[in-house]
Amino acid sequence: MVKRVLVTGGAGYVGSHTCKRLAQNGIEPVVYDNLSRGHANNVRWGPLVEGDIDDRDKLQQAIVRFKPTSVIHFAGVAYVGESFQDPLGYYRNNVASTLTLLQAMRANGLDKLVFSSSCATYGVPRQLPITEDAPQAPISPYGRSKLMIEQILADMDRAGGPRSVALRYFNAAGADPDGEIGERHDPETHLVPRALMAAFGVIPGLDVFGDDYLTPDGTCIRDYVHVSDLAEGHVLALEHLEVGGDSLCLNLGAGRGISVREVLAAVTRVTGRTVPINIRPRRQGDPPAVWSDTTRARKILGFAARLSDIDTIVRTTSTFLAGPAQELGSDSLADVA
Repeated sequence: MVKRVLVTGGAGYVGSHTCKRLAQNGIEPVVYDNLSRGHANNVRWGPLVEGDIDDRDKLQQAIVRFKPTSVIHFAGVAYVGESFQDPLGYYRNNVASTLTLLQAMRANGLDKLVFSSSCATYGVPRQLPITEDAPQAPISPYGRSKLMIEQILADMDRAGGPRSVALRYFNAAGADPDGEIGERHDPETHLVPRALMAAFGVIPGLDVFGDDYLTPDGTCIRDYVHVSDLAEGHVLALEHLEVGGDSLCLNLGAGRGISVREVLAAVTRVTGRTVPINIRPRRQGDPPAVWSDTTRARKILGFAARLSDIDTIVRTTSTFLAGPAQELGSDSLADVA
């Protein structure tokens, strides 16, 4: 069993939860992160190397010093809307930097990689739920950057490695059930924390982008998967590679769709507060409905979304937000926990 893993982007949201899960399995995560979007105090279960993923020399030094046997790759940028404004930055930060990482891996004999991909590679699905065999036709530069990396990994596998598991996960949500880590984006753009912030008056209202989709209540439907379930999926994928498993692309999700209005109803159930909303125009790059078929991940990895019911997602998010309430500008969030 692997004992040390290099985790690029391990100071970020999904990365830090994965590091905690690795440590619980007796694996030391070595975090490599430039802290542009991550947080140093998220790094609690192993050493931190502060550096850019496109800095080949620093990557080389980290690999030589810590001697990891595999890599989990989260580093990159991940906002659909932002990718339309800065496509070049997305291709540079996501695709070009991954090439630098792969070169460093090859130079040091590292032959196992778990990659943080995205359901954004599918674009607007032709049928639901989405299986891994569905056509990949991304509609944003972000989605295209993730698909490019998947294609590079497939070519590398055919050329002798590294072997890889690309995990196409759906809408990461929730927080560590122990309340140690959670979402800390700046600015915060994700639905669940913003809905809680609106419910408790930290922000004046929640912007809902479109209420005229061809869905049962007019709002977008997404597959919300708890971040701790995602973390477990990464550890399972690593174990798959460690025992000689083949390269794969797998969905990680809850396997069901929840609309924006259903999320808001869950916030009200958990907190007893109504979420004030502002209806805004649809956003570019938002499909009406997206949710996963996770049969393959369940059969191959033993993956199960145990914490991904929407009330647990809301409750764990609120517990985490209650801790840094003063930073968010409202002591009232402490009432949620």
